[in-house]
Amino acid sequence: MFTPSQEDVRRFICTVYAKHQKNLPMEGVETLAALWMDEHPEYHADFADVDAALLKMYDVNDAKTNPFLHLSMHLSISEQSSIDQPRGIRQAVELLTARRGDLHEAHHEVMEELGIMIWESQRAGRPPDGQAYIDRVQRRATRD
Repeated sequence: MFTPSQEDVRRFICTVYAKHQKNLPMEGVETLAALWMDEHPEYHADFADVDAALLKMYDVNDAKTNPFLHLSMHLSISEQSSIDQPRGIRQAVELLTARRGDLHEAHHEVMEELGIMIWESQRAGRPPDGQAYIDRVQRRATRD
């Protein structure tokens, strides 16, 4: 399993942003990251300065979202959907997207559930509960 460090993730995102700004060739995952970056112009300044990115600490109590975590979650949800892992996530995301009429909005709702799954897993010291995650996303997709 690939487990990048916080520094690895931030360098990757900043490198992709620089490539995207210069219209340089990119790998598939870099292209996907650039597409999500385009959806978040409010984070471009964060992505443009790798040195500042490596030093910046984000506190959960701050009013500002961690742009690197946010983009990483978009990429995680995209990857989960592409391979349907955990099983059922692709259908749940597609249903939520159809219901909301917007993939980006759907991703933000899925992010809330992904965050809950990770937090519960860490708090309890057990593996993530993929089925509970899918169930919560499906409930979001089917409620009015």
